[in-house]
Amino acid sequence: MNRLTVVAATAAMVAATLAVPAQAVPTATGSVTQTEYVVLYKEGTSAADAQKAIEAAGGTVVKVNTEVGVATVSSTNAGFATALAGAAAIEGVAPNRVIGSAPDDAKASAARKAPSRAARNRGVEREGRGGKGPKWGRNVKDEPLADLQWDMKQIHADEAHRYEQGDKGVLVGILDTGVDGSHPDIAPNFDRRLSRNFTVDVPADANGNEIDGPCEDDPDGSCTDPNDVDEDGHGTHVASSIAAPINKLGISGVAPKVTIVNLRAGQDSGYFFLQPTVDALTYAGDIGVDVVNMSYYIDPWLFNCADNPADSPEEQAQQRLYIAATQRAINYAHAHGVTLVAAAGNEAIDYTRTNVDSVSPDYATFPGQAVRTRTIPASCVSLPAEAEHVISVSSTGISKRKAYYSSYGNGYIDVASPGGDVYDTPGNTRDVGKATLSAYPKALALANGEIDANGDPTVDYVVKDCKGSTCAYYQYLQGTSMASPRAAGVAALIVSRYGQRDRFRGGLTMDPDRVEAILKGTATKAACPNPPAYTYTRNLPSGTTVTTTHVCEGTAAGNGFYGKGIVDALHAVGR
Repeated sequence: MNRLTVVAATAAMVAATLAVPAQAVPTATGSVTQTEYVVLYKEGTSAADAQKAIEAAGGTVVKVNTEVGVATVSSTNAGFATALAGAAAIEGVAPNRVIGSAPDDAKASAARKAPSRAARNRGVEREGRGGKGPKWGRNVKDEPLADLQWDMKQIHADEAHRYEQGDKGVLVGILDTGVDGSHPDIAPNFDRRLSRNFTVDVPADANGNEIDGPCEDDPDGSCTDPNDVDEDGHGTHVASSIAAPINKLGISGVAPKVTIVNLRAGQDSGYFFLQPTVDALTYAGDIGVDVVNMSYYIDPWLFNCADNPADSPEEQAQQRLYIAATQRAINYAHAHGVTLVAAAGNEAIDYTRTNVDSVSPDYATFPGQAVRTRTIPASCVSLPAEAEHVISVSSTGISKRKAYYSSYGNGYIDVASPGGDVYDTPGNTRDVGKATLSAYPKALALANGEIDANGDPTVDYVVKDCKGSTCAYYQYLQGTSMASPRAAGVAALIVSRYGQRDRFRGGLTMDPDRVEAILKGTATKAACPNPPAYTYTRNLPSGTTVTTTHVCEGTAAGNGFYGKGIVDALHAVGR
């Protein structure tokens, strides 16, 4: 997270260089396609003054977050960005997307072949499927599926529950693809009243690549989902990892008595865009959320660079705006008592080194824009994980080794947490039971054919548990997306244990910096491997053997694989 010292320099550049002309698309009749922009107001500027400037340049405010000064604006003026650049109330403007039909030119057609971000994530998170699945018996002493939760044992969460299970006055925000609030192992701790969906479905990008698909194809037939729905499954897995209750059904979360608030910032497709993220973070600060989990990066850029020569001036402007706007929202949440926890990423790279990014931009904001290979200096940042005030979390496997897919870096990783590693086995072969097990929406299991007409799983990675006539489903996933919520759960236990009553908003509250200090200070120290160049071997089902080597830098007190150590729930609550 230390790389965001670049923000100070970036902020100084923003006002002068953030605005560039958008590439508006002429239609067959010669008119101009409507284009959507993200506009950043100058700090201290009134919303009224900024809106006047936007309207004078030919724009219409679609949505605005006045707390941090970020607006979504539409315009048919091809020169809108240039016209707005000199306005005293505006710090920057960048294209967000083109609205309407995408062109059929060859450049746009080629761009359609870019791999989707969701597909890349699922490739890692769903690795290990297709085998026999783990053998298990229903645990009658603890939660029924406790024997499958090796991750809880690694961080001593099961032992910590004897002393602290969390406080319902502690709110944990899930910035993700949504939360299935009706899931039997989530519903008891789910706050529907406070939950919000900050997204609107986006059918396609500027090249015609499908994102969320036509709104009429959505289960509810609209572009806006309810605040208790997850049509992806990712957010539901995250939520139950943190706060599934102890109720003799399925699993237990790390903090089984805290309250879950759905702060949906992710699309059905798994994309995460700037405005929903900003809105979710400021709302979290306003309602008294204590901890948020962010298991994603903000699209379309895996890494945001202020002045990378590999990017066009338009793209550079967009990335500078994303850095500035995201940091404003994070600063706001942090100042309002929110502890921010984020996944370190599944790219298996050292974020503190020069890297190659071959997956950005993964969403076309103007026609013809396509994914390409970029050299990324260490000054570029992945958001939100590398923002200031954010706790970045790497992933461990069952043996406590850093997972083969987990990104790393000395000074980037704050702590480590179990997220699964299906190749962390004696023979380096796949075992889905070495991923992590958490809640799965029944509706998705049905839609995907993963349970039969009797409600029984048909695949190795889905587990069913019933208490009387109430049945619930769970799925195995691995990733830093799974590691981060377990660290967030420990943070929630810390607030529950040491927080003070919030006189203004009710519940508990605690200084995020103190939460972070306790989380790091009570983590179990983990030294670099010896030798520090660790080679991962993966024997694939095809018979192919894949090896990769990651180099760990630092000491047991702090290093690039584990940061300050593996989070420990028992130690965190003072035992």
